[in-house]
Amino acid sequence: MAGLVNFEDEEEVKEYLENLGVEYSFQCYKEKDPDGCHRLADYLEGVKRNFEAAAKVLKENCENNQHSESCYKLGAYYITGKGGLPADFKTAYSCFLKSCEKGGKKSTEACHNVGLLEHDGRGNDDEQPNASLARDYYSKACDSGFAPSCFNLSAIYLQGAPGVPKDMSQALEYSLKACDLRHIWACANASRMYKLGDGVEKNDAKAETLKNRAMSLHKEQQTGSRSLTFGE
Repeated sequence: MAGLVNFEDEEEVKEYLENLGVEYSFQCYKEKDPDGCHRLADYLEGVKRNFEAAAKVLKENCENNQHSESCYKLGAYYITGKGGLPADFKTAYSCFLKSCEKGGKKSTEACHNVGLLEHDGRGNDDEQPNASLARDYYSKACDSGFAPSCFNLSAIYLQGAPGVPKDMSQALEYSLKACDLRHIWACANASRMYKLGDGVEKNDAKAETLKNRAMSLHKEQQTGSRSLTFGE
């Protein structure tokens, strides 16, 4: 059929990919389309493996267009020092913050990353942890159904921190929410709290149910890992 690419034809695939690059470049630089610029960055990264060029496009698209997904990916580049950029947690924090506040496909993960960098202090000018702000950004991501943020919230309330007093009822609430979102360790923590009556009324039945949930999720995870095969 006309218009379809024969992916078994190496030359046809090569031509198709080159045309994609031209199209995305046109969208970005001629049409001034921020989504087109992000597609161009993905193309440069994934097809051309030119991380330096991808970083340049991401940086321009984040700084000039406030493109949420580009800011998120740029933040990830700064975390690892990818694409010729320096490893810089504070700049990464700024990128994730833009993505978090703008909203978009990666904004939930961006809010979680802001929380992480607040939690350990690496994103702050004084490099001191700020559990209160970490809680706020984890809460935003947790409200969007991001299990690791819910689990981290439960850990903050379980231990307490400057600005965030220990609160076992909140710790249990967020452990249960993370467990519902299939976080193994959250299920295990909630089970332990019920088993020991640690800050909540002791309940062996609920403890056993949550323990079985954790074991089931762990088994699923192991089965899923084993099912991944290559070269067949």
